[in-house]
Amino acid sequence: MQFKHLPEVRICFVGDSFVNGTGDPECLGWTGRICVNANKKGYDITYYNLGIRRDTSTDIANRWLQEVLLRLPKEYDGRIVFSFGLNDTTVENGKTRVEFTKSIENTYKILSEAKQLYPVLMVGPAPYVDTEDNQTKQRTADLSKQFALVCHELNVPYLDVFSILEKSNIWIDEAKANDGAHPRAGGYAEFAQIVENWEAWLNWFK
Repeated sequence: MQFKHLPEVRICFVGDSFVNGTGDPECLGWTGRICVNANKKGYDITYYNLGIRRDTSTDIANRWLQEVLLRLPKEYDGRIVFSFGLNDTTVENGKTRVEFTKSIENTYKILSEAKQLYPVLMVGPAPYVDTEDNQTKQRTADLSKQFALVCHELNVPYLDVFSILEKSNIWIDEAKANDGAHPRAGGYAEFAQIVENWEAWLNWFK
């Protein structure tokens, strides 16, 4: 197949370990899988995985712009998918790593700046399934709902994967069998399918 006659798209996926695909023995995660399938449909995807393990919204707010500008020069069709949040809600030294209101503030700042430069999508945080930490699960669910409100205000498409994956036996069973957070290939394949069925993602490739 000769890609030179097909649409060329450069996409930065910015986020945490779920964006990175941590735990996937195939080293694709959900981001790699959706780009593979977009390529199979005839798009020439240049895929940049900017997922960093343990990154919070504060970390991402501090780094995303420089990293993205280096990879998405203006002469190309550049786009960004953000996905983060779980690490904000985990507890260290008796408190969450990022305060709830600060998470919302970071997200608003990131998205409002990014949408002025590129087409942007936001994928919400995936669930943490360690059964001993139900409070983190609830905090993540609450954060996902607030992210949806921020995205609605900014007119940025938002995908709530939390409510789907928390009911997924594949995601939960693989994460439990692994490290309590990250699934294997099957969980990421399910995550990828959710994104691929999302209208906002499909609209990028019409």
